[in-house]
Amino acid sequence: MKKTKLDPITLEIQWKRLVSMVDEASAAFVRTSFSVLVREANDFAVVLTDSQGRSIAQSVLSIPSFIGTLPATVKHFLDKFPAKTLKPGDLMITNDPWMGTGHIHDVNVAMPIFHKGKIIAFAAVVSHMPDIGGRIRNAGIRDIYEEGLQIPRLKLIEAGRPVQAVLEMIGQNVRVPEQTLGDIWAQVAACKMLEERLQPLLHDTDLDALGAEIRRRSEAAMRKAIRTVPDGVYHAQTQHDGFEEPILINCTVTVKGERLSIDYTGSSQQVPRAVNVVPIYTFAYSAFAVKALLCPDVPNNEGSFMPISTSAPLGSIFNPRYPAASGGRGMIGHMMVPAIMMALADVLPERAIAEGSSNSSITVTGEHRGRPYAAVNFMNAGQGATVHRDGFTMLSFPSNLSNTPIEVLEQMAPVRVIERAIRRGSGGLGRYRGGDGLHFEVEVVADTPMMASMIMTRFRTAPQGIFGGEPGRVGALRLNGKTIDPAEHWVLKKGDRVVMETAGGGGYGKPV
Repeated sequence: MKKTKLDPITLEIQWKRLVSMVDEASAAFVRTSFSVLVREANDFAVVLTDSQGRSIAQSVLSIPSFIGTLPATVKHFLDKFPAKTLKPGDLMITNDPWMGTGHIHDVNVAMPIFHKGKIIAFAAVVSHMPDIGGRIRNAGIRDIYEEGLQIPRLKLIEAGRPVQAVLEMIGQNVRVPEQTLGDIWAQVAACKMLEERLQPLLHDTDLDALGAEIRRRSEAAMRKAIRTVPDGVYHAQTQHDGFEEPILINCTVTVKGERLSIDYTGSSQQVPRAVNVVPIYTFAYSAFAVKALLCPDVPNNEGSFMPISTSAPLGSIFNPRYPAASGGRGMIGHMMVPAIMMALADVLPERAIAEGSSNSSITVTGEHRGRPYAAVNFMNAGQGATVHRDGFTMLSFPSNLSNTPIEVLEQMAPVRVIERAIRRGSGGLGRYRGGDGLHFEVEVVADTPMMASMIMTRFRTAPQGIFGGEPGRVGALRLNGKTIDPAEHWVLKKGDRVVMETAGGGGYGKPV
């Protein structure tokens, strides 16, 4: 007989069981994946939702934005494939930015989990692919058609049988089909692992009741946290390097009772470049900022985000019209987090964080010794300082990507890393200093030309300090000693050297 009473002890035990199941599925994904983006950079998430796509639990290594986007993706799948039409063994796939994670480089899959003939939950996985075709990811791309293969909401597996046409379509359109399809099959393995591990719990637990109680408690905790913030309208502005002119991020936070809304009216219009932020991503990182600031210790699930809403005018940088490019959406999207935190700094000075810089990256593709390669290497930067401490050095914030080890990068692509070191003194001065960025120098050793793309954040506009703290130093990008534009693609030859320096975080308080 199923237990219906969820006292605190039972709830805690069942919650830990759910998290362990999702983490085991996450471990299966990492073990079976083919690319460094999963094994080293942790650029993925595994989420368990209920039968309606409402999130219950996610893996501890999940990227913050994916926690907010993946449940919405499951709901979009259900719009296309209603629950009554799904069968055991079905698995759905898409990389649609508006229904996925905001850019086509992330592939989302979801699988219904059945119990006694009824859909009881969904296992869902999203991961950044090693390649998705098109021009390699770069801020300068002008529309989504340049960015690569668009996968609409399709079934990848139907009643246990792989849909060969979909697999062939993907394989034909990417530079490294073994890696890309290998990672997709690893996603499938993770879903099946989560299904297998969930079944014993379903014999003695009402998952709907458990999920409802988890969401109820999380929502109540978030509403209580919002009530501690004085009612009012709070405002902050920041800007991104932009292209012909800077891109403005205008953030208005309205707190009323136990609800909090964030509006981006007044921000720049969408641009014909790959930095546009679609609404699903706008909400995800806005909600993350609120939760990290007000209620960090409560489990992440649908309930945590119910009291939070976001809005942006259609056609703006935070709500672009199709076919806007969005491959570098994190360059703008990651700036929402410090903007929200700085908007609330005056009423929450003990929790305020100065601006930092999110991760930069280098992508290289080509053919070496008769084999194609495609490798992405993320580089973290300096975090802003707080009232309690210096900013962390070389930290991926607000994302949580890892630095790929030098040895792994050199194995995946024909490059030699000359130096990887802390960029000393790049953090802004203050009572507490901003964290330092990274100095990274790499040399091409390929005998044939290599295509390269560098995404740089805070290349021209420095992360700002707070309460009198000084700004951090901007980043830098040089090819053979000459400053180059990170919005361009570059053909590199043997012996070429690229130097990337990531920005330092802003300081907190006037220097003493």
